[in-house]
Amino acid sequence: MPNSKELVIFTQTYDLLAWLLPHCERFPKNQRFVVTQRLQGAALDFQEAIFEANARSGGQRLQHLQAADAQLNKLRLYLRLARQWDWLGSGQYEHASRMVAEIGRLLGGWIRQTASGRSGSAVARGDRAGDEF
Repeated sequence: MPNSKELVIFTQTYDLLAWLLPHCERFPKNQRFVVTQRLQGAALDFQEAIFEANARSGGQRLQHLQAADAQLNKLRLYLRLARQWDWLGSGQYEHASRMVAEIGRLLGGWIRQTASGRSGSAVARGDRAGDEF
Protein backbone atom coordinates (compact mmCIF):
# COMPACT_ATOMS: atom_id res chain seq x y z
CA MET A 1 0.00 0.00 0.00
CA PRO A 2 1.52 3.35 -0.97
CA ASN A 3 1.80 6.00 1.68
CA SER A 4 -0.59 8.94 1.87
CA LYS A 5 1.79 11.29 0.06
CA GLU A 6 1.52 9.18 -3.09
CA LEU A 7 -2.26 9.27 -3.22
CA VAL A 8 -3.68 11.92 -5.54
CA ILE A 9 -6.90 12.30 -3.58
CA PHE A 10 -4.93 13.33 -0.49
CA THR A 11 -2.94 15.90 -2.44
CA GLN A 12 -6.03 17.34 -4.08
CA THR A 13 -7.89 17.47 -0.78
CA TYR A 14 -4.96 19.28 0.80
CA ASP A 15 -4.94 21.76 -2.10
CA LEU A 16 -8.67 22.36 -1.64
CA LEU A 17 -8.21 22.98 2.09
CA ALA A 18 -5.23 25.27 1.48
CA TRP A 19 -7.37 27.33 -0.90
CA LEU A 20 -10.69 27.17 0.96
CA LEU A 21 -9.75 27.88 4.58
CA PRO A 22 -8.20 31.32 3.91
CA HIS A 23 -11.20 32.26 1.74
CA CYS A 24 -13.53 31.41 4.63
CA GLU A 25 -11.81 34.10 6.70
CA ARG A 26 -13.33 36.67 4.31
CA PHE A 27 -16.88 35.50 4.91
CA PRO A 28 -19.13 37.77 7.02
CA LYS A 29 -18.12 37.75 10.68
CA ASN A 30 -21.67 37.14 11.83
CA GLN A 31 -21.68 33.84 9.90
CA ARG A 32 -18.25 32.56 10.94
CA PHE A 33 -19.66 30.41 13.72
CA VAL A 34 -22.60 29.08 11.75
CA VAL A 35 -22.28 28.32 8.04
CA THR A 36 -18.56 29.04 7.80
CA GLN A 37 -17.76 26.67 10.65
CA ARG A 38 -19.87 23.93 9.05
CA LEU A 39 -18.22 24.43 5.66
CA GLN A 40 -14.76 24.21 7.19
CA GLY A 41 -15.83 21.26 9.33
CA ALA A 42 -17.18 19.35 6.34
CA ALA A 43 -13.93 19.91 4.45
CA LEU A 44 -11.76 18.83 7.38
CA ASP A 45 -14.04 15.89 8.24
CA PHE A 46 -13.77 14.76 4.62
CA GLN A 47 -10.00 14.69 4.84
CA GLU A 48 -10.10 12.82 8.14
CA ALA A 49 -12.52 10.24 6.69
CA ILE A 50 -10.23 9.47 3.75
CA PHE A 51 -7.26 9.17 6.12
CA GLU A 52 -9.28 6.69 8.17
CA ALA A 53 -10.32 4.81 5.01
CA ASN A 54 -6.72 4.56 3.89
CA ALA A 55 -5.78 3.00 7.22
CA ARG A 56 -8.49 0.33 6.94
CA SER A 57 -9.47 -2.42 4.55
CA GLY A 58 -12.62 -4.17 3.38
CA GLY A 59 -15.91 -3.21 4.98
CA GLN A 60 -14.34 -0.74 7.39
CA ARG A 61 -12.68 1.08 4.50
CA LEU A 62 -15.97 1.22 2.65
CA GLN A 63 -17.73 2.70 5.70
CA HIS A 64 -15.15 5.47 5.97
CA LEU A 65 -15.33 6.15 2.24
CA GLN A 66 -19.11 6.45 2.46
CA ALA A 67 -18.72 8.84 5.40
CA ALA A 68 -16.29 10.85 3.27
CA ASP A 69 -18.87 10.95 0.48
CA ALA A 70 -21.46 12.36 2.89
CA GLN A 71 -19.00 15.06 4.02
CA LEU A 72 -18.24 15.94 0.39
CA ASN A 73 -21.96 16.37 -0.27
CA LYS A 74 -22.21 18.72 2.72
CA LEU A 75 -19.23 20.65 1.39
CA ARG A 76 -20.97 21.02 -1.99
CA LEU A 77 -24.08 22.39 -0.25
CA TYR A 78 -22.16 24.94 1.81
CA LEU A 79 -20.17 26.09 -1.23
CA ARG A 80 -23.42 26.61 -3.17
CA LEU A 81 -24.82 28.65 -0.29
CA ALA A 82 -21.63 30.72 -0.10
CA ARG A 83 -21.97 31.48 -3.81
CA GLN A 84 -25.68 32.26 -3.56
CA TRP A 85 -25.01 34.74 -0.75
CA ASP A 86 -22.09 36.28 -2.71
CA TRP A 87 -19.47 35.20 -0.19
CA LEU A 88 -17.62 33.61 -3.11
CA GLY A 89 -17.36 35.21 -6.52
CA SER A 90 -18.40 33.21 -9.57
CA GLY A 91 -14.77 32.49 -10.49
CA GLN A 92 -13.97 31.37 -6.96
CA TYR A 93 -17.04 29.14 -6.90
CA GLU A 94 -16.12 27.61 -10.26
CA HIS A 95 -12.59 26.94 -9.05
CA ALA A 96 -13.79 25.30 -5.84
CA SER A 97 -16.44 23.32 -7.73
CA ARG A 98 -13.86 21.94 -10.17
CA MET A 99 -11.64 20.88 -7.29
CA VAL A 100 -14.54 19.21 -5.46
CA ALA A 101 -15.74 17.51 -8.65
CA GLU A 102 -12.30 15.99 -9.27
CA ILE A 103 -12.04 14.86 -5.66
CA GLY A 104 -15.53 13.37 -5.97
CA ARG A 105 -14.53 11.50 -9.11
CA LEU A 106 -11.52 10.02 -7.34
CA LEU A 107 -13.58 9.16 -4.28
CA GLY A 108 -16.28 7.51 -6.40
CA GLY A 109 -13.68 5.36 -8.11
CA TRP A 110 -12.15 4.41 -4.78
CA ILE A 111 -15.59 3.47 -3.43
CA ARG A 112 -16.37 1.34 -6.49
CA GLN A 113 -13.01 -0.37 -6.32
CA THR A 114 -13.35 -1.06 -2.59
CA ALA A 115 -16.92 -2.33 -2.97
CA SER A 116 -15.79 -4.74 -5.68
CA GLY A 117 -13.14 -6.19 -3.35
CA ARG A 118 -10.02 -4.75 -4.98
CA SER A 119 -7.35 -2.93 -2.99
CA GLY A 120 -8.44 0.63 -3.71
CA SER A 121 -5.01 2.21 -4.00
CA ALA A 122 -4.87 2.57 -7.80
CA VAL A 123 -7.96 4.74 -7.98
CA ALA A 124 -6.94 6.81 -4.98
CA ARG A 125 -3.62 7.48 -6.72
CA GLY A 126 -5.51 8.65 -9.79
CA ASP A 127 -4.51 5.77 -12.08
CA ARG A 128 -6.82 5.69 -15.06
CA ALA A 129 -5.97 2.31 -16.50
CA GLY A 130 -8.62 -0.19 -17.47
CA ASP A 131 -12.31 0.31 -17.06
CA GLU A 132 -12.22 2.03 -13.67
CA PHE A 133 -13.87 5.18 -14.99
